[in-house]
Amino acid sequence: NYRHLDVVTHGRRLNEISKEAPPSYMRDLVEDLKARKKLMEETPPEEVKYWFEYTGPLQKYFYRYSRSRKKADSFEGRDDSGVVSSRFVEQAGGGTEYSKFFNRNPNEIPKDEIPAYTRLLDNCLAMGSTNRPNRSEGSVWAELFGKTEGDSTLPDRCRILFSINTVGAGRGTTILWETRPPLPHSAEPRPWISEQETAATHLERNLQEIDAMCATGLIAARVQVLVCEPIPGVWTDWMDSMLPNCGGKADPMVAGKDAETNQLEDRASPVQVVVTASPKTADVCHNLKSGFMEQRMQDLTLAPPYLTDQNVDFNSFDPSKKTTHPDLVSSDDHDLYVAFKWSTLITIRAVNSFLQASADLAIAAASRDADTPISKEDEEDGVTVVLSSAPSSPFLIPSFVRVSYVSEENNKVAKWRMHGDFFHPAAWEICKDSFDMSWIPNSLSGSGGVTPVCDGVQNCGQWWVYFAEEQMPTSPEIYANEVTAPLVQGGSNYVWMITERQRQEVVKVKVCIHAAGDDKSKKDQCGDYPQAVIPLGDLESFLMNFTPNTALGKKHGSNRFPGYSRAEERKRDREKVKERKQLKDQEDIEKALFEYTIYPAALFHKDATIKAARARDFALTGAKRDPDAIGPQMIKSAYYDVTITKPREATSAWCQAIARNGFCTLYADYFRSFVDERCMEACGMLKNWSKIQKVTDEL
Repeated sequence: NYRHLDVVTHGRRLNEISKEAPPSYMRDLVEDLKARKKLMEETPPEEVKYWFEYTGPLQKYFYRYSRSRKKADSFEGRDDSGVVSSRFVEQAGGGTEYSKFFNRNPNEIPKDEIPAYTRLLDNCLAMGSTNRPNRSEGSVWAELFGKTEGDSTLPDRCRILFSINTVGAGRGTTILWETRPPLPHSAEPRPWISEQETAATHLERNLQEIDAMCATGLIAARVQVLVCEPIPGVWTDWMDSMLPNCGGKADPMVAGKDAETNQLEDRASPVQVVVTASPKTADVCHNLKSGFMEQRMQDLTLAPPYLTDQNVDFNSFDPSKKTTHPDLVSSDDHDLYVAFKWSTLITIRAVNSFLQASADLAIAAASRDADTPISKEDEEDGVTVVLSSAPSSPFLIPSFVRVSYVSEENNKVAKWRMHGDFFHPAAWEICKDSFDMSWIPNSLSGSGGVTPVCDGVQNCGQWWVYFAEEQMPTSPEIYANEVTAPLVQGGSNYVWMITERQRQEVVKVKVCIHAAGDDKSKKDQCGDYPQAVIPLGDLESFLMNFTPNTALGKKHGSNRFPGYSRAEERKRDREKVKERKQLKDQEDIEKALFEYTIYPAALFHKDATIKAARARDFALTGAKRDPDAIGPQMIKSAYYDVTITKPREATSAWCQAIARNGFCTLYADYFRSFVDERCMEACGMLKNWSKIQKVTDEL
């Protein structure tokens, strides 16, 4: 924790960072690059395969329990996708590097590197609530987070409310709450449990991840568990005991009978169970197609005033004040709200990346006055989106996409099990037609909160994935989405985040629309709902692991599939493939290609990069473009626009691994200092990508 550090006094000038003497947190990456180069140099050419650029330990994936051999069957491979999953990352904390970074002993941190370690907190406070908690002795805060010696008040933290939608959680066909919770910290190893067998293992991992966030000393977490009917107290006690670093108390059954454990009702707890339905609406709540819990989750998080008072005066109401019941934890002041379904894995990496991306968008808007005209080039290039303080400026919120590992437990997709030697998590709610690419100028924020780093730097900003379609889950969730649309256009209903500043903006729009009633002209003046984006340089941090891994291999509905906005083009492509009869085993391959949406994370990254590079290439060539030429003409992606006959050189593969693993954001102080140009492109910060070197024939 960073309790004794006064972060305000430690500024850091970017010119103190240098490529020759990188910060201490970059040490492992520098060694990794040396090892990659050594590997390339020492391996005989005939032994080199293109996938040599992927590195990392071999991992075991257990996929079923063999009763005859009394152990779980497994196969080996590498998950080099950069996505954090409970399957391959055993310890909570968002992956080894994130865990090491956020749990580093404050006494070991060089003074000038402190802003890098407090960036999460600085971004959170800048985007969060202006009302800070009472942290004096005797307060609820002191009860939850302990007291420091000699200090009269405890240090501030990023206050996060986690709302967990538990509808559909069960063990087999039994509702989860009718079974027993797993024993915490049991002495002997637990028997292997299939991912599909019970929701308890997924809920347990999420609580461990939330507890790991509190353990950093940067985050104060409260957990709101949303259920349809009252649940047994043993489950509430168990959830509380899983969060000791957030203020929970050890399970009395484990701590021993004599342990001093107050009854849960008598003390502050980080967990609150909220029954969202009445006996009359319980059946609707349990129905996964109803969208009931998704709506409740939005209402509790946003807390718009018209929920309790139908006659809200749009001109005088205060969006920062919540009028929902004061006993609800969600009615308190928070800095960040995280809403997700029990089947989605939440980590500190996702929280850190969301806060950084939100700060990036905030500084982009703050960097331009409302009346500053947009340059002719930006207006005409087709990809630049200029944010400003004007009301008409797009309202963008970073959003998430769920991914699932292709699992042997699901027979339909066994053939997709591995691509060569690697495991691949894949999305099923989007495809390559679901998004466009946008360059947002000045969308890079520095340390110390929402601060500019682009002053005086030409073509400074970053590339963003801009969702052009709604995400399309399979049944039953697709029906729930039709009843309760996701809060952010193009975002997910099953994992989303919103900062306090963003919440207030959304509430203003919702209250305006509510006040307008049926008057369409008034509604049109209320402004747009937020639009979903993801930073290209940190894409994998926004790909959230769907933990039971049963999502793939299900068909989408006939009119409800990703890529619906370009359905005609896809139909024509399919006809072309049929006519050419190019594919051996036509029927099976056609089914695999067209009837199931399996969109691997690596392909998403590649498609997004190529789209952005081609868009800039078109903008730069303009009228001079050769109509007959295929492929890029002036600029290209240095990593993807190559013919793979041999491995790419080590540095570009190293940079790509940095981007995939979310280090462009984790080590933002270094990568945004502009002293090291090697990974600018991989981190999505080069507007014009790489120039194509023309080859001239020498006589």
